[in-house]
Amino acid sequence: MRIGELAARAGTTTRTLRYYESRGLLPARRDGNGHRTYDDSDLRLLLQIRTLQDFGFDLEETRPFVECLRAGHPEGDACPASRVVYRRKLAELDALIGQLSTVRETVAERLERAERTGGEDPLCEGGREIRGDLLADALVPGGPEPACEWGGMTR
Repeated sequence: MRIGELAARAGTTTRTLRYYESRGLLPARRDGNGHRTYDDSDLRLLLQIRTLQDFGFDLEETRPFVECLRAGHPEGDACPASRVVYRRKLAELDALIGQLSTVRETVAERLERAERTGGEDPLCEGGREIRGDLLADALVPGGPEPACEWGGMTR
């Protein structure tokens, strides 16, 4: 098959395929007319790369899986080098999960503290209510800061 057909079957672009070829992840075979040619094994390589990238692997991390498939293994993760990359990615994900858990705990603590104190704003003496329409506008990203009504004036 030609590059356009491979790109369509894999749901990607010909530019991406040329890039993968330049990185040595896809073969650079040409027919008698100089057109790139691919077969079903190339589609399998490409689908392996795309699946791993969907899981958060960077392009270079896909190389051991591609090489494993090229070596004739039915699955790209059958080789020891692929499992090393899996282990490294799991450690990276565990670290990220730990960081996110810490952030989540901090946000939950702040919310709990805010709800416990009634959400008083030091700029709004006595915890006066923020007008509903001002609050709604303030919740829009890039919107105005929340303001308090004070004696008919908003601040």
